[in-house]
Amino acid sequence: MTIKTKRVIVVGGGAAGMLAAISASRQGAGVTILERNPRVGKKLLTTGNGRCNFTNIYADSTRYYGANPDFAQTGLAKFSIQATIAFFEELGIAHKVEDGGKVFPMSDQASSVLDVLRHELNERAVTINCDAYVGEIRKQQGTFTITLESGETLQADSVILAAGGKAMPSTGSDGNGFLLAEKLGHTVINAFPGLVQLKLEGPFFKQIDGVKFVGTVEILHNGKSAAKDRGDILFGNYGVSGPPVLQVSRTAAQLLHEKKAVQLKITMLDTISPDNLKKLLAARFDRQSSKTIEFSLVGLINKRLIPVILKEAGIEEIKRPVASLSAREQEKIMGILTDWRFTVTGTKGWPCAQVTAGGVATDEINPYTMESNLVKGLFFAGEIMDIDGQCGGFNLQWAWSSGFIAGQNAALENN
Repeated sequence: MTIKTKRVIVVGGGAAGMLAAISASRQGAGVTILERNPRVGKKLLTTGNGRCNFTNIYADSTRYYGANPDFAQTGLAKFSIQATIAFFEELGIAHKVEDGGKVFPMSDQASSVLDVLRHELNERAVTINCDAYVGEIRKQQGTFTITLESGETLQADSVILAAGGKAMPSTGSDGNGFLLAEKLGHTVINAFPGLVQLKLEGPFFKQIDGVKFVGTVEILHNGKSAAKDRGDILFGNYGVSGPPVLQVSRTAAQLLHEKKAVQLKITMLDTISPDNLKKLLAARFDRQSSKTIEFSLVGLINKRLIPVILKEAGIEEIKRPVASLSAREQEKIMGILTDWRFTVTGTKGWPCAQVTAGGVATDEINPYTMESNLVKGLFFAGEIMDIDGQCGGFNLQWAWSSGFIAGQNAALENN
């Protein structure tokens, strides 16, 4: 008697899709990846600024967002950080842990991670069909029929949707996976950009484009703190970027998506208490009374910021002597240095976003298997689901964990 090989098709050859394919093939399934790009793993090459921050030792459900962030915990438990590191060590990736628990390959090359994944796919005889754009997925009499835009059709016993979201469309993520999921009866929670630069209101950003400093950013809604982080802050001609900005951007983007007013508070000098800063400024102005107001701040903050900050403080004549500063003007300067507020007008959008917030509703997916609760044999992996993580390797860990689980279960006989 001939034993029929389980046919599994993976839609999407990104991080989650490749892991799902490897996982399913290790269970003995015949696996085909359908990738719309000329080659798999295009987005993976951009991660970690080309170094591939492929996981984080602190990954747990508190690092994730969505309607039900705890959904991620089951996946992280079934294919853990330790399991991920061991998996890549087996493939040849030696690792190192850096600040914030970020895990990188010793080679500092994202291409190394992609190379070993592609090698394993080849070793497992996974078929990779590139330039394959999926137009429709139908299930009839227990079999899935996948129709490509070219008109070609393929059949499978199980399908894994790992087509990503909408972030970085240049890498192939155009939201098609959401359309496929909806046609199969699933709910897609409104998607918006995550881990993205923020656009701010103000006429002076071209003047300070490229200025970088360490400070604290905070998202405010109705005057209350909604998110906060600290690190390297970078002004651009549109507004602001940098790791802490990316971390709080999801909160800002969600509020904007809900048509709510959002403010960004920047604390430039965040290592000194307000009282001590007040004393420092008073002593500085007293000691440099013969200098201009503008020059008196040289050495305290970035020179390119000085004229902008003084104007924001209402001081138009910045060449005046420091001795002419009133107590009220000194307070205004201090206020900008510790509580500079901006109106957030938007984000840099999908082309610049690192991740998609929102996606296929997780209450329609089994967290232990990643199988659809609506369509037997349909599985999900990665960013297509309503789970997104913080910056620092958390989104790739979710891709690996969900991909491994989806692939393993898609290959089982009873699916």
